[in-house]
Amino acid sequence: MIEAVLWDVDDTIFDFTGSERTGLLRHFEAEGMPSDEAALERWHRIAETARRRLAAGRLTYDEYRRTRVRTFVDRPLTDIEADAWHDRYEASFAAAWSAFPDAASALDVLPYRQGILSNSSTDHQERRMAALGLRHHFEVLLCSDRLGCAKPDPEAFLAACAALESPPARVAYVGDKLDVDAVGARSAGLHAIWLDRAGTATPAPTGIHRISTLTELSALLAAR
Repeated sequence: MIEAVLWDVDDTIFDFTGSERTGLLRHFEAEGMPSDEAALERWHRIAETARRRLAAGRLTYDEYRRTRVRTFVDRPLTDIEADAWHDRYEASFAAAWSAFPDAASALDVLPYRQGILSNSSTDHQERRMAALGLRHHFEVLLCSDRLGCAKPDPEAFLAACAALESPPARVAYVGDKLDVDAVGARSAGLHAIWLDRAGTATPAPTGIHRISTLTELSALLAAR
């Protein structure tokens, strides 16, 4: 029997990909730069390279931000100039924040205790959930920056279950990433629910439930 639901945020509740795309294109245009698909692809390539260096401990978070800005604009910038450019991007991104259309109604109807477990930063997710008017649904909001571990590590899921005071066998986890969210939750003993909005051809592994929209969630949980 399910008594609690844990949620991923980015591209599950919060339309991170769509919001980022809108924010980036607006920002590039405001900066007098090309605002097209090629620019988006270049930004994401540069960001991913910098992200790997960050994960490997070769960059601090501030250096990560400045590195991707300097590489993208392809000219020398002081730390102050790079930070200002990134701050303008963050403002444009925040102005474009939106939840998926099915998120609020799904959260409203669930009769369970609810929480968030995200690999993002606590400050980011607190601000996003508050700005989207959804923060009140969640008793706990846990992120990897303060947990000291991250999905798919079972310890991250177990810490979130403990925060909700529910055993893993009575907790469902909903997330959009098959490996990080669904497989990780299953490995930790939770009910794993993969939100596959894109309708990929990848079959759901044994023990993982696949849904394509959050409107399917309530009935699925009621049957557990």
